[in-house]
Amino acid sequence: MMHQPVGKLLLFGATGDLAQRMLLPSLYALHADGLLPAGLTITGTARSEKDDQSYREFARHALDEFLPADRKDDSAVGSFLERLSYQPLDASDINGFAALAEKVGNISGGLAIFLSTAPWLFGPTIEGLKSAGLAGDNVRISLEKPLGKDLASSREINDLVAGAFPEDRTFRIDHYLGKETVQNILALRFGNSLFEPVWNAQGIDHVQITVSETVGLEGRAGFYDETGALRDMVQNHMLQLVALIAMEPPARFDGTAIRDEKVKVFRSLRKISAQETPQLTVTGQYGGGAVKGEIVRDYASDLEKPSSTETFVAIKAHVDNWRWQGVPFYLRTGKRLGERRSEIVIQFKPVPHSIFADRGGMLQPNTLVIRLQPEEYVRLLVMAKQPGLDREGVRLREVPLNLSLDTEFASTPRRIAYERLLLDLIEGDPTLFVRRDEVEAQWEWIDGIRAGWEANDIKPRPYASGSWGPSAAIALTERDGVTWNE
Repeated sequence: MMHQPVGKLLLFGATGDLAQRMLLPSLYALHADGLLPAGLTITGTARSEKDDQSYREFARHALDEFLPADRKDDSAVGSFLERLSYQPLDASDINGFAALAEKVGNISGGLAIFLSTAPWLFGPTIEGLKSAGLAGDNVRISLEKPLGKDLASSREINDLVAGAFPEDRTFRIDHYLGKETVQNILALRFGNSLFEPVWNAQGIDHVQITVSETVGLEGRAGFYDETGALRDMVQNHMLQLVALIAMEPPARFDGTAIRDEKVKVFRSLRKISAQETPQLTVTGQYGGGAVKGEIVRDYASDLEKPSSTETFVAIKAHVDNWRWQGVPFYLRTGKRLGERRSEIVIQFKPVPHSIFADRGGMLQPNTLVIRLQPEEYVRLLVMAKQPGLDREGVRLREVPLNLSLDTEFASTPRRIAYERLLLDLIEGDPTLFVRRDEVEAQWEWIDGIRAGWEANDIKPRPYASGSWGPSAAIALTERDGVTWNE
């Protein structure tokens, strides 16, 4: 169901890191391109004692630092800053919300709220919004993760939110869904007749999903140590990628149809039992080493205390349904790895019979690589004959068919994922947001893995910074005759 665009936007956490790096630059870019509703006003709120003028200066500095040079336009920056106002608020004190509502002003034209806050503040914030009349029928709310740390706490947060905002006015963000290449998975699968006939257990041998980072804690020490790689990356981003790869064709491109199919995937994920956890999962924690030529410390030194939190996880997963029976999905993610990369690798099955074998030609199965970052491309590896007279046998070579989004759409500005998501929030399109039943199905699967770790007393294995994780992660795939794409 499509809503009307709102006339006002309220940003919680308006002085935080996310606001500076992503939200303000994204909103500015939408403004500069004439995509925001003409009269839309943006009210920021946080604990910092600022007024409208000092907040506009704060926003100007954020744009100076985080906007690419080619997107900066002094007149557009000036007119964007005029949209901004600010109201200090301690969200744990319900008495401050009346002044916030007064600052926001008349919301008869609709209000969108972006809530980026610590989980313990969800309850007081929702109560405060209700008490101040900022939770009516024409108000929608967007929630930034973390939405809980397990199924029980996630339900608690969802129940709190549902007490003020029904599901059709609740927009849960997973910023990976705003990435252009992620949306391209749907175009690739359902906009071409080429792939769908082989997009199943008959055509695909296995799927790999890698989200690797070269950075360590980067100022998130407290949050990360309580969270770990499984909850920080697998529960949301990686499982969303699994769903887009594995889902059945939706009837149409809309929020209900697409999210219905994603939920079916999450419910089809084979539960990993406590007995299977040591064989099907690997956890690690980075030690010292070198990343990009720089010597770096181990996790405990970065954290300044010993910890058993995992900074790496690899999983062999299965989707138990007709389409994917027997096809393993190998997932891995970690910090301080050898390279920053997010990619999906679809390994197709080999041809049933090679006519080139007795002429010396070696065939490799076709591979589809969907790279999400740092570059954005779709690459299909196919076999081709090397030029020559073939007197010593047929020489075959794997060659790439490339669709580089950076090159192919070079004239189209590349957008931050949050640009798309903020615009969809303002306009009320829920397609790229995560529904409650999705989140809870994701948590249920993740909780099963964590329970298996506890039952087996599994502690993270050390791995050298700059490597690709513990050697057990290599063994996880090698046992099946599979090698990680590197």
